[in-house]
Amino acid sequence: MTTQRVGLLFGGKSGEHEVSIVSAQAIASAFQMGENPAKYELLPFYIDKGGIWHDPDFSSDILKSGKSVDPETVDPAARWQFPAAAPTVDVWFPIIHGPNGEDGTLQGLLTLMEKPFVGSNVLGSSAGMDKLAMKMIFAQASLAQVDYVGVLRSEVWSSPCVFPKICDNVEAKLNYPMFVKPANLGSSVGISKVRTRAELEAALDLAAKYDRRIIVEAGVNAREVECAVLGNSNPKASVVGEICFESDFYDYETKYTDGQSSMKIPAELPADIVEKVQEGAIAAFQALDCAGIGRVDFFYVEETGDVLINEINTLPGFTSLSMYPQLWKNTGITFDKLVDQLIRFALEDR
Repeated sequence: MTTQRVGLLFGGKSGEHEVSIVSAQAIASAFQMGENPAKYELLPFYIDKGGIWHDPDFSSDILKSGKSVDPETVDPAARWQFPAAAPTVDVWFPIIHGPNGEDGTLQGLLTLMEKPFVGSNVLGSSAGMDKLAMKMIFAQASLAQVDYVGVLRSEVWSSPCVFPKICDNVEAKLNYPMFVKPANLGSSVGISKVRTRAELEAALDLAAKYDRRIIVEAGVNAREVECAVLGNSNPKASVVGEICFESDFYDYETKYTDGQSSMKIPAELPADIVEKVQEGAIAAFQALDCAGIGRVDFFYVEETGDVLINEINTLPGFTSLSMYPQLWKNTGITFDKLVDQLIRFALEDR
């Protein structure tokens, strides 16, 4: 059997840098499980917060310590210097969450390298990151979703005469409560739930600090359920899970603080709702031309029976306790087998 050399890319210039390290630690451990040691040789490549790539020895130390590196000064030319081991990689496993990792930029670079990689290509990655583009594609695919309004940073930070009109437009189209989100960030960074005009203005200003494109969504009283997708041309859907939490909404602190949220897998849902979620997950995955891996999030409104798509995550959190691996574990695919299948899907002609 020919051993495949896998390049594990993690870290990156993103607000989700630390989350990426944790995901990479779990994935690296999966290559030591089951049949994987005989199939794969793992080469980790850490990208620090300055955007510099590091060789496998240095990167292995980062995986062991779990501590990030934030250099005080960076030579811009060094960002184009790849470690000597990089050309020896047969297939890449990028697990850099957020901007510069799952938004199509890294996928474009790996495509130029002419090497296969885990996950979606440029189109699926970029559309899956930008919530406004994503929702436009979902609408074209006839996937039901909450009402929303797009706003630009230039409108928020415009003259005192223009900004009130932007808020008037939002209020004319949506009722309170609303959610204000940067269009291109993950892990609930920069998201606010607003109930008044003053809160809306403050939330738009906050979101504008993170992104030039902002989305304002109508609030909905619903359960938050998620479904994992695996595959390329013929993707499969996992069982459906539910996120349970006591806070006002599923923000960054709730998501990453122990004890503030929990997963219920499988979710206690009617069979027809489970089927609807699974069909919607695959439809969303295919509408964005995704590949390999994806987690699709929905709102289930019990009072009406409506299933509304929220978003797709093309590189979801990947610790052994994260929702994506847990959904597949409860569907019958162990963590090491899941990593193996993702590599095999990356090597397929897609």
